[in-house]
Amino acid sequence: MTEQAADQADWPTEIRLARDKRTLHVAFASGAAYALPAEYLRVESPSAEVQGHAPSERKWLPGKREVEILAVAPVGNYAVKLTFDDMHDTGIYAFDFLRRLGEEQATRFSRYEEELAARGLSREPARRR
Repeated sequence: MTEQAADQADWPTEIRLARDKRTLHVAFASGAAYALPAEYLRVESPSAEVQGHAPSERKWLPGKREVEILAVAPVGNYAVKLTFDDMHDTGIYAFDFLRRLGEEQATRFSRYEEELAARGLSREPARRR
């Protein structure tokens, strides 16, 4: 497959926010499709606020189980910007990053839960603990 054909296969054919605002549905020209929970997108935000500037600076965010996506806005021809109800809106989700999040969802989310547990933190919002 040529690089151009690979890029076209990674192009999203649909990016749709569910009515409950808790799932972003993303489908790609290759046929791959993912239902990405808002919590997962929030805690994996590509922003420096979450990822830091080095792996050792990664933040593990507790209390995001009920977070919702308020807005999905296009960024050029390569990404979307998500605004969450906790007012986080600094991450730019490139299409290839969304695909990677879909492909690696089980592994990444399991790691997130393990890291929270190791720190004595919970996915539940503070008012529910």
